[in-house]
Amino acid sequence: MRHRRPLAALILVPLVLSCSRKPAPAPVDVVEATIPAVEAALRSGRTTCHMVVEAYLRRIRAYDDSTGLHAITVINPRALQRADSLDARLARGDSLGALFCVPMLVKDNYDTHDLPTTGGSIALLHNVPPTDATVVRRIRRAGAVVVAKTNMAEWAFSAKQTVSSSFDTTANAYALDRVPAGSSGGTASGVAASFGLVGLGTDTGNSIRGPSSHLDLFGIRSTLGLVSRAGIIPLAFDRDVAGPMARTVTDAARVLSVIAGPDPDDPYTAASRGHVAADYMNFLERDGLRGARIGVLRALADPSNSDSSVLRLFDQAVSDLRAGGAVIVDSIVVPHLAAHLKDDDFCPRFRYDMHEYLASLGPEAPIHDVMEVLNTGRYSSYVKQDLEYFAKYPADVPPSKWDPPCPDYAENPGRQSFLRDVVAAMDSARVEAIVYPTWTYPPAHLDRAAAEYRGDNSQLIAPPTGMPAGTVPMGFSHGKYPAGLQILARPWDEGTILRLAYAYEQATDHRRPPPGFPALPPAR
Repeated sequence: MRHRRPLAALILVPLVLSCSRKPAPAPVDVVEATIPAVEAALRSGRTTCHMVVEAYLRRIRAYDDSTGLHAITVINPRALQRADSLDARLARGDSLGALFCVPMLVKDNYDTHDLPTTGGSIALLHNVPPTDATVVRRIRRAGAVVVAKTNMAEWAFSAKQTVSSSFDTTANAYALDRVPAGSSGGTASGVAASFGLVGLGTDTGNSIRGPSSHLDLFGIRSTLGLVSRAGIIPLAFDRDVAGPMARTVTDAARVLSVIAGPDPDDPYTAASRGHVAADYMNFLERDGLRGARIGVLRALADPSNSDSSVLRLFDQAVSDLRAGGAVIVDSIVVPHLAAHLKDDDFCPRFRYDMHEYLASLGPEAPIHDVMEVLNTGRYSSYVKQDLEYFAKYPADVPPSKWDPPCPDYAENPGRQSFLRDVVAAMDSARVEAIVYPTWTYPPAHLDRAAAEYRGDNSQLIAPPTGMPAGTVPMGFSHGKYPAGLQILARPWDEGTILRLAYAYEQATDHRRPPPGFPALPPAR
């Protein structure tokens, strides 16, 4: 006769099987999260894209308005729907892009077909472009989720502050009574407060590197022509650069690999052919400082025009570079530097470039000449003088045909002479990069942004020469205000900036989150 299995045994079998199952996906802490960490959590099934995106949306809703940070302009109402579609792709085993389920913050001058793009102007408050900017299209194809747009200085006019007539004033996440610099301050404060995994900014003179320095981030202004500006509201097309702002060099390199490369809609990018790296992640070496020759530009670290606390951080950074194995050339001299810095090689082409941009919006464009805002009075008081200055130039005549002409970057004798002199100085000293403080003063007070604007080194070399430059955290002046180390390299040599910045970042670990934006309790 067959014996029945004991009841306990019948119960034990399913218990053993249930213990072998993977735990159900759960929300993860996104404060200071990185792209590789989120990717690993998704691939292992520990969390879902929906949960990741929801965590960032919760942080924006919990902190952005209540703290007075005001980094965010609009939240993407379809972000969770996008996350669900990415979860479905993961479940099917589809190939995943390099930015799979990376929640991103996008500056308010990038065209987004599903969200308003105002450029910081109330005149464009309801402007929803017909298509995405090339960079936005590329990050979305790579799997990114645009969770929100970020505030900016109106028309990107200000390096001092991030104040718009469309969405008001952004504060510094580390000191809410201080500025985040401009014009990409919304992206900088938002990324610093972990409202997104990484962000996009633009830099005409300072606007990626300055805010990144003030918010303890890594930001890179690539060589003029490496990244497309098509579909981005311009300030000066012969200087504008689009790029990543991130809490780690690794995350920025991942984004740069996706967005770099030629674009038929941006003629400047034709020059990038043959210069685009297959993957900028390949330059990240922990011992990347070993044997590197780095020049120190003391002319941009003048004690008579600097905060002593920032200079102490810079001197320590130079020592840390040396300790990492770098050969330091202290200091390097750029021929005719003072004369170059006094030259006025800026082309006042804003009105013309805006005319071209507004035409790209088609017949539904809210305005057709940016100077219409002067007649309507729809602008912040601080931009009036600049608007009146640009109004003197024609809207529909290319700068090269002005009388006198305003030559483009490649034909501009002053800018090309400056470039030659900087590269000659690097060649003479046999260095692969030059370093100096990104800002030589702490962030200004919000209510004294113009009066306290000083120490902005980002405007001086990279924009006029077209050279690439990045900023990496080098500590906190006065123990609380982030400061950045700027690294300048030869044209198309973004790999050197990434290698040196990554090795320095890994050796010093200066990044720390702002204290007023802790992790939220788990969602119910």
